Amino acid sequence: MTKPAIWYFDIISPFAHLALTKLDDIRAYRPVELKPIVFGAVLKAWGQLGPAEIAPKRVHTYRLATHLAEAMGVPFRFPPSHPFNPLAMLRLLTALEGDEHAVAEAFRLVWAEGRDANDPQVLGLVAIAGGQPDAVQAIGYQNVKDSLRQNTEEAVAAGIFGVPSLLIDGEIFWGVDAMAMACDYLAAPEEFLGGEMARVSTLPASVQRQL
Repeated sequence: MTKPAIWYFDIISPFAHLALTKLDDIRAYRPVELKPIVFGAVLKAWGQLGPAEIAPKRVHTYRLATHLAEAMGVPFRFPPSHPFNPLAMLRLLTALEGDEHAVAEAFRLVWAEGRDANDPQVLGLVAIAGGQPDAVQAIGYQNVKDSLRQNTEEAVAAGIFGVPSLLIDGEIFWGVDAMAMACDYLAAPEEFLGGEMARVSTLPASVQRQL
């Protein structure tokens, strides 16, 4: 049985909204499992700041996401504020076991319509899309919180450092711009085992910045 690709995401990422539109390209090769994780916890694990935590990078990132969405023809509108607390939505999607319809509805509402991810009505619509209208109640369940934490820890252990990221056979493909590379890998994985691709995978560093 073909091992599924795992797509790690956080609703806080506009680039995850764009990458979601490319997942069918991956599904042409193998199944994709959708797993919500907490981006903030991933950043903490690697000692990083998020794009929105660096003032000039924040504006650049928002403009880049908007420009890329227009170029891709993807409906796009930023929510009322950003960054926002994504935990309620992430826990809901965890309770719904990463249901494809629920995930698509969450991104549509938050990133195509620009709605508040913490709006009870938005959460309710996502639960309905996932076929479990009562799932909103599970946001506060300890087992759901634990599952989301485990997803995040699993992702970090696998080397995931950002969202969205695809994990395919232990290989990481980060961001919407890596989706084409992921498809090329699935079509011909042997191309990634030799030549310059193999050399850069073990390239040594000659200097390390002092923090």
